[in-house]
Amino acid sequence: MGIIRLMDEPLSNKIAAGEVVERPTSVVKELVENAIDAGSTAVEVILIEAGLTSIQIIDNGAGMDADDALLSFSRHATSKIANEHDLFRIRTLGFRGEALASIASVSKVTLHTSNGTSGTFVQMEGGRLTEHRAGSLRKGTDIKIDQLFFNTPARLKYMKTLQTELGHTIDLLNRFALSYPGIAFKLTHDGRTILQTSGSGEIKRVLADIYGVAIAKKMIPFEGHSHDYKVSGFASLPEITRANKNYISLFVNGRWVKHYAIANTVHKAYHTFLPLERQPIVVLNIEGDPYLTDVNVHPSKQQIRLSKEKELMDLIHETIRRTISAAVRAPIIEKPKPIKQAPTKQLDLWKSSFTVHEPKQPMPEQPEVVEEPELPLEKEVEFVQQDPDPVPFEEAQPTSAEPEEDDSPQFPELEVVGQIHGTYIVAQSNDGFYLIDQHAAQERIKYEYFREKVGDIDSNERQSLLLPLTFHYSRDEALRLKDNLSTLSDSGVFLEEFGDTSFIVREYPTWFPKGFEQEIIEELIEQVLTERKVDVKKLREDAAIMMSCKRSIKANHFLQKHDMERLLTDLKGAEQPFTCPHGRPVIIHFKTYDVEKMFKRVMN
Repeated sequence: MGIIRLMDEPLSNKIAAGEVVERPTSVVKELVENAIDAGSTAVEVILIEAGLTSIQIIDNGAGMDADDALLSFSRHATSKIANEHDLFRIRTLGFRGEALASIASVSKVTLHTSNGTSGTFVQMEGGRLTEHRAGSLRKGTDIKIDQLFFNTPARLKYMKTLQTELGHTIDLLNRFALSYPGIAFKLTHDGRTILQTSGSGEIKRVLADIYGVAIAKKMIPFEGHSHDYKVSGFASLPEITRANKNYISLFVNGRWVKHYAIANTVHKAYHTFLPLERQPIVVLNIEGDPYLTDVNVHPSKQQIRLSKEKELMDLIHETIRRTISAAVRAPIIEKPKPIKQAPTKQLDLWKSSFTVHEPKQPMPEQPEVVEEPELPLEKEVEFVQQDPDPVPFEEAQPTSAEPEEDDSPQFPELEVVGQIHGTYIVAQSNDGFYLIDQHAAQERIKYEYFREKVGDIDSNERQSLLLPLTFHYSRDEALRLKDNLSTLSDSGVFLEEFGDTSFIVREYPTWFPKGFEQEIIEELIEQVLTERKVDVKKLREDAAIMMSCKRSIKANHFLQKHDMERLLTDLKGAEQPFTCPHGRPVIIHFKTYDVEKMFKRVMN
């Protein structure tokens, strides 16, 4: 007798659950996706102990009849695709037909569903049907998952803390809310409302719900399209940064995905606008023919493959880069403003439909003047505390006493006043005074100069050496350098082979910073050796940044007034004068109005 046999359905479902149901967040994701596919306009998620004890999803979607309700718990049962051709044009979030069967195999499930004409009640335990009868007629689906992993204790043992598991779910619901602003989402944990969106269809209102009004006001819209793709969304001004890429939310045809290349492209679009190791907040929606995307990569459906990927990357980079470049200006230093009390009726509406509550911290007592809270920068998931007297997003505008700002990021007409600590230039204009970082300012000027020079290597601008520079490398490094001699040459490093593992440089561009020639050559060679794929554009960019930094005025260097005036004149002619190549601000603006408030010359 043979030893190979077919597994029974409960056992195969439990094995499949190992990939589909990793933690409570996985259950919430699958069930909320089903609710969205069913056409719901309101979805409520209720958790007890971060979902380990109970997960309940209530929607107002299409619902199911009795036959479909039973069939939905079978393996590979789905309404999303009918044949293999549908697999290449998936327009729904779910399609594999594994979620309910996998969830039911490792939990106790109670399902109430109705299509508006008939209601059904189904109860499952460990993948086996325990009860089936007629149910209520409330249109939609109410599904409850109790005792998740009760029959797989090994999986339960490796769950993280309740706060960590809850954080993952909050992050997930935030992404759903950003992707589907027309759906009202509500998340409740242990009886406390954590997140609630209005479903108004306005992404900026959702951004305010999640990140707070102050940050939402500094998110700017962008949009672009090519023959095959359309991209749109919101991107934060460079002054709003985070420590990791978790705040870059990517959606392809409404599906939240994780795609390293796209996230990296978004970050590159902020090149020279962000400080090192900082990331922006971006919501990016990508729309295209489903035929160009392959979402059938992993059961979690968060990985995706894209056709015409380079075309899409170029579109994303160009669109975001253009938008940010047009919006960057000198940061304005303001004294924090008190928040005025909103009318009672307006406040009640705001609290009921447009708030995010802190899950553990009680509401603070209301002081006479409440300053806008500062949002945490380093948390993976942000809990935005509700202000005691918040002002609706549309009304959070400067008071009438404050002069209107010109939105165009034009360089101001400046008059040099002096210098502070040999590092910062003080200048004034009609609307206040400015501090200019002299090193960052000249770094920007030199960067644009070297960027042009490196991009156009002229043979007439080379300095021949009486004694060539010699460089020695290991055999594997030498082989890699030999493959990239032309790339280095395009960046101003003219290496010649000098034996098996040695190279010499007989000349270099005359505009290389004096005294740093060998150091620059060594650093560019090192970059070629460490990069997996050498990009001549990136190499030239890095060379320009490196040379601009080494050639610029350092701190504690005292300047004459005419030197400072010349520096500001050159800075005004720069393409992007407000940030240095490393993304740090070059110039900071102190408005006259705010200075007068500090000295109590104006009281409102």
